[in-house]
Amino acid sequence: MPSKGKKSTPTAGKVRADALRLLGCVRIATARQMAQVITAEDRDGRSYVRRAMKELAELGLAETNGKVGKHQIWNLTPAGQKALADGNELPPRPKAGTGAKAVRAGFGPHGVAVTDTILAYTDTVLAGGREYLTDWQVEVNHAIKEIGLSFNTDAVLAVPTQTSEVRLFELDNGTMSQARLAREVWDYERYAGHRVWEGARGTNGRTFPFWQRHRYTRSEGFPRLHVVLAGKEEHLLDNRRQALTADVQGIAIAVWVNTLPRLKRGEPWYEIGVDDPDRRRARYPEPPGR
Repeated sequence: MPSKGKKSTPTAGKVRADALRLLGCVRIATARQMAQVITAEDRDGRSYVRRAMKELAELGLAETNGKVGKHQIWNLTPAGQKALADGNELPPRPKAGTGAKAVRAGFGPHGVAVTDTILAYTDTVLAGGREYLTDWQVEVNHAIKEIGLSFNTDAVLAVPTQTSEVRLFELDNGTMSQARLAREVWDYERYAGHRVWEGARGTNGRTFPFWQRHRYTRSEGFPRLHVVLAGKEEHLLDNRRQALTADVQGIAIAVWVNTLPRLKRGEPWYEIGVDDPDRRRARYPEPPGR
């Protein structure tokens, strides 16, 4: 990805390549969002991107299946994903979808808001480190079959540090009830609290957090959950933030919440949950030994 603030006129080939890489990271985006990353030239940049996307569509590598407002929403085709994979442009993501079905089903505005969240977090919290864009994944499934728990996290950032720091992101675009939003946040505590028994048959063995053994094996603690509120006027978003704070009181995982407008302005997050492994262990039953 190009450096932030670079003003040189990009070549057509470079814009096409950068657009493919960005869509491979965030799955869906508008020309405005792509121009924000690729050219940093505002309106002029959008015209470069629109031409590039038209050419990619003619090549069968990208397509548009809907709009948000007046803006077309773009995604890769399977051929576009294969081109990225063949070129080793991104880390392997064998189960990644194109996003086309979600856009056609009417969920395009939600996906665009997730992309806005990724770009805003990269610009403000990660200080514009465009190299981090390839460390994001969207629609990441978290499931524990034994307890019937399964949910998709809107975005996951794995910062390439020694401890492989992971951050989870849940986006509410103002379309779900307050009760459902709270349930989704509590599901993360259920996931963090589930433990698995390990040891040879007939031995004492030990139990370990499921996430630590089977998902985030290099993380020192359960990843912090970031809840981003969008899709409404700011005073209404603030009301939802206050309600969510009350609804998750006592939760035993780290939860931060912010509104998308505040995130874009670089304003601080609100801490509404603190990681407490001991309290989680007391709250959820131990698995039986074998």
